[in-house]
Amino acid sequence: MKKNNRLVRLAPMALALTLAGCMSLAPKYERPAAPVAQAFPEMPKPANAPAASLANEAPVNLAWQRFFNDARLRGLIEQALTNNRDLRIAVANIEQARAQFRITRADRLPTIGAAITGQRQTTGEDQPIDSIYQAGLSVSAFELDLFGRVRNLSDAALAQYLATEEARKTTQISLISSVANAYLQLLADEELLAITQQALGTRQESMRLTQLRFDNGVASRLDLQQARSLVETALTTLAAQQRQRAQDINLLTLLVGGSIDPNPAGTTLAATDLPDLPAGLPSDLLINRPDIRSAEQGLIAANANIGAARANFFPRITLTGSVGSASTELSGLFKSGTFGWTFAPQAILPIFDYGRNVAVLGSARAGRDIAVAQYERSIQTAFREVADALAGQSTFSEQLRAQRAVAEAEADRFNLADLRYKNGAASYLDLLDAQRSLFQAQQAAVQANLQRLQNQVTLYRVLGGGWSEPGTPVAAR
Repeated sequence: MKKNNRLVRLAPMALALTLAGCMSLAPKYERPAAPVAQAFPEMPKPANAPAASLANEAPVNLAWQRFFNDARLRGLIEQALTNNRDLRIAVANIEQARAQFRITRADRLPTIGAAITGQRQTTGEDQPIDSIYQAGLSVSAFELDLFGRVRNLSDAALAQYLATEEARKTTQISLISSVANAYLQLLADEELLAITQQALGTRQESMRLTQLRFDNGVASRLDLQQARSLVETALTTLAAQQRQRAQDINLLTLLVGGSIDPNPAGTTLAATDLPDLPAGLPSDLLINRPDIRSAEQGLIAANANIGAARANFFPRITLTGSVGSASTELSGLFKSGTFGWTFAPQAILPIFDYGRNVAVLGSARAGRDIAVAQYERSIQTAFREVADALAGQSTFSEQLRAQRAVAEAEADRFNLADLRYKNGAASYLDLLDAQRSLFQAQQAAVQANLQRLQNQVTLYRVLGGGWSEPGTPVAAR
């Protein structure tokens, strides 16, 4: 019977806890319509598109370990995913957001504490000492979430946590593409240095022969100065390219987070190739792009904040209660102590707050408008990035083919001009012009190939590929 009485006395507190969270004043969330066209701009398919099976696979399902077939590049990416400080910051931000969500989620449940207290006092010198000992459980200032304020704050914290997780994925995608682009640039530096050194050797030999001809009165001083100018121009280009190569090595070292081998024996830029990728539909970006999903989670959080702000206009009901036993003897506290309980609800209704709650609600609504604009901007930015990369995929291959044909033609022209000059059928000015044109055409061919490969890396990134967890087996994707 005594046990049943205790249950009856606890009923008000149990009922109060059950009523918590019965209502939400947040607006119904609806995803805004994507402010972009229904399809990407049509571009002609590249005539020499590779027939690799990867070209028929969605980029989001294509792990970076399969997209990049260069073993050294894969090793650099693995090293970057382990050491890069930006990625470490992103992971730490996730842990912070997760902890904040746990804090706000805990507010939806009462905090129950256990305590044992004792008090001894007397009212005078000859008066007896009164003792009282208490032990029990207590709930302090637990808010009954009748209007969803606490729940909306918890939902907002959850959305912020999820947005932070998506931001980490975005950071990982950007890191992978940055390492790949820096690596490709380093390969291009190696080829440009080789071309410049070859051109320098040719020009130095030409100047040596011109010096001999000048010493023997066959060539003019003008021919000699033109030959010297070409040599110095090549030396200037060589110094600039050596500096650029050193800076690119420094960039790659920063991205990787550790030292790298500056003179590796491996793949050249000319031997590197990356598969073409299908674009799919613009709506796919909403699923595959972590930055868009992050922006949407920010919108969900802003929507929940409106609900919390609206709840401020309604009474805030809090409960303070305790249950336990009391005794005048410490030894009898848990045996013969007197059972008792307290239940103290409190309701506070705002009357005069000088516009504070109205301002808070206005701020929450403005925050939602900002989140909507950011979400729509992220979609529009993604649409343009994909459209630009698709345009590059459709044209860079043809540009590279044409530029290589130009380099071949200039090489043949240089050989013919050199032969004609040696036989006296062409002027030295013709030979110098052929040398300059060949050097420029060879450099342009390397740059066109670099742009083509870096565009494929960009397309892979903007289509949402490449954010598998470090060390995830390829088969798991």
